[in-house]
Amino acid sequence: MIRIGIIGDIGSGKSYIAQSFGYPVFNADYEVSKLYKQNKNVYQKLKKLLPGYVYDFPIDKNQLTKAILANNSNLKKITKVIHKEIRLKLKSFLKKNKNKKFTILDIPLLLENKINTKKDILIYVDSKNIDIFKNLKKRKNFNIKILKKFKEIQLPLDYKRKKSNFIIKNKFTKKSVNVEIKKIIKKLKNERNSS
Repeated sequence: MIRIGIIGDIGSGKSYIAQSFGYPVFNADYEVSKLYKQNKNVYQKLKKLLPGYVYDFPIDKNQLTKAILANNSNLKKITKVIHKEIRLKLKSFLKKNKNKKFTILDIPLLLENKINTKKDILIYVDSKNIDIFKNLKKRKNFNIKILKKFKEIQLPLDYKRKKSNFIIKNKFTKKSVNVEIKKIIKKLKNERNSS
């Protein structure tokens, strides 16, 4: 199994590209929102760490937003609790899909939290800032202040770009994305067959 990690800026279209591969995708954002809705254990931990903010189950994202904006260390507290759970979910996803040719990792802080391995193929999603902003504004609960907080804990984009094996220019059209993906899959299959 080849693990493909999708990296890039917030709002660059990573999830869309991950889905477009047509292979099993581990979508960390989706898993996180499931944790907030379904996991009482996560709720208890966050309630203990953020007593003034987290007081309802299922966890309301607005409560977390207030916590993050109130204090810089709160984002770290949340991330610590959530990432432990995400690693477990990832482990079972990889186990379940171990016979697949490729698995796609759509994990926002893949490099920052050292979830990737040396063997992973990294694909950097390159999008224009104007397109990114348009994309972000469509999101429910979009908050520019929260966006800035998340950008602060990310590695520089230049570093991510340099670390990548491939770069996909995301023009936010289906056709351009699919052409790029086909090229990458073909190249990876050829390399695999020749090794």
